[in-house]
Amino acid sequence: MPKKKTTKKKVVKIKEVSKEEKVNVIIPLADRVLIRPLTETELERKSNFGIILPENRDEDKVKDQGVVVAVGEGKYDDGKLNPMTVKVGDKVMFSRYGFEEIKLKDKEYFILKEENILAIIK
Repeated sequence: MPKKKTTKKKVVKIKEVSKEEKVNVIIPLADRVLIRPLTETELERKSNFGIILPENRDEDKVKDQGVVVAVGEGKYDDGKLNPMTVKVGDKVMFSRYGFEEIKLKDKEYFILKEENILAIIK
């Protein structure tokens, strides 16, 4: 009886993709940035002794901190491309009134121009 020829299937591992990358179906244009606002848990601060100090925030106030999910390529000025200063993964503070609010897959995101980002939080 002839032996059956077995072929080994090559298993290709797919790189793990973060949740932000999976959602990244929106590609901002020019100097715009897609930001996921920080959750209340992420906004909590800790004292030197490990005590959580919640910020006093009104429910009506808009969040002003978030994580960069996607960035555009930059803005052209006199035919020269000025690259973006922020990158995906940066935690940023932004202007409370200079953005457009969108919902994608039941999650809230903001699209704003890079000039409305006030600081990168380290």
